[in-house]
Amino acid sequence: MQQDLAISVRGLGKRYRRGARAAQHDQIRELIKESVGALFRGGRRGSADETFWALQDASFDVRRGENVGIIGLNGAGKSTLLKILSRITTPTNGSARIVGRLGALLEVGTGFHQELTGRENTFLYGAILGMSREEVARKFDAIVEFAEIADFIDTPVKRYSSGMYVRLAFSVAAHLDPDILLLDEVLAVGDFTFQRKCLDFAHQLERKGATILFVSHNMFSIKSMCQRVIYLKKGQIVYDGPTDAGLKRYEDDCRLAPPSWFRPETDDTPITLSHITLHGEDGEEKSVFAFGERMKIRLKYKALRPIDEPHFIVYIERSDKIYCSAHSSFADKVELPRLTGEGTIDILTPPLKLVSELYTVSIAPYQKGFERLFWAQNGPSFHVSHPLYSPAFGVFYEPAEWSIEVGAQAGS
Repeated sequence: MQQDLAISVRGLGKRYRRGARAAQHDQIRELIKESVGALFRGGRRGSADETFWALQDASFDVRRGENVGIIGLNGAGKSTLLKILSRITTPTNGSARIVGRLGALLEVGTGFHQELTGRENTFLYGAILGMSREEVARKFDAIVEFAEIADFIDTPVKRYSSGMYVRLAFSVAAHLDPDILLLDEVLAVGDFTFQRKCLDFAHQLERKGATILFVSHNMFSIKSMCQRVIYLKKGQIVYDGPTDAGLKRYEDDCRLAPPSWFRPETDDTPITLSHITLHGEDGEEKSVFAFGERMKIRLKYKALRPIDEPHFIVYIERSDKIYCSAHSSFADKVELPRLTGEGTIDILTPPLKLVSELYTVSIAPYQKGFERLFWAQNGPSFHVSHPLYSPAFGVFYEPAEWSIEVGAQAGS
């Protein structure tokens, strides 16, 4: 069994000091800073409370050819884990054994130099990733073709658009031909065509028997690529097993997370939203909706003073920050009564025609004169499930009427 392992992790942990900027070569400076700081703390050294564990006691094995999704809320330790495995960061304790050639797409383009051309950066970034100059030269034409920037390859990358920059960086890394690939949210950047290329590339590696560890907040990307997920929570592994059960646990935890995003922008805002939840037509709270299903958005408010001629706009935003649709009480010609005290508003959407993706709900309440009171961004998230999962389908999918004439003569 051991010879089939690509990654073996035992008791891996990483501890950081809050606010610390120390590198190993700055230890004397940091010692002086700590000593001066101790004078203002009455001679006490920094306490254990000033450190935190970004990752703690992580143990797992990954077999060759296995695709594993790493999931968790922001700050759960996902990126820290991948940085340790890719040897960017050293662990505080524990060990990680890697068998095979490792490729890491953690922060695409980190090794680029702004003043160098795309050609020069291709060789520089290739060397950083572990390729020899001869290997980069042999693969150079394929790298440029994949990135689709042949006309600009001798232009300094500081003049590249963000899309060109990312495409070239990904293309270099894609041609590393790794045995093990670490992906950290790379599918969250670039346009849909680029994201499709990323997925196709990952599937090609999968068919070649490569091992993939994939960090993403897009649960359908995880579901389409991974048969197993590792769920990190506050730096610890709380689940390691089949994808469907892991995603359900993650989504349940997301619903239970404290709602801190709905707070008004100022203390004198006359209305607050205490809860915003998503439900099916049957009233069950949920976060995954089938294509064509209607969604009920329920918001509970508290008017701290009377709100005359209230008006609400509900926005639905895709994971790449594209606003896909909105629902407006004013546009729907719904006259809401004067708001006083506490109450609940339900918005039942039309059948969802959005493609499979992760979406977020945002809400903006208005009062008389179309004065926006605040904007509750980054609200509850939901997924749309559709059998045709592909970024190529754009924002929404609407069935068309098709007809064909078989064997018809041209011009008849």
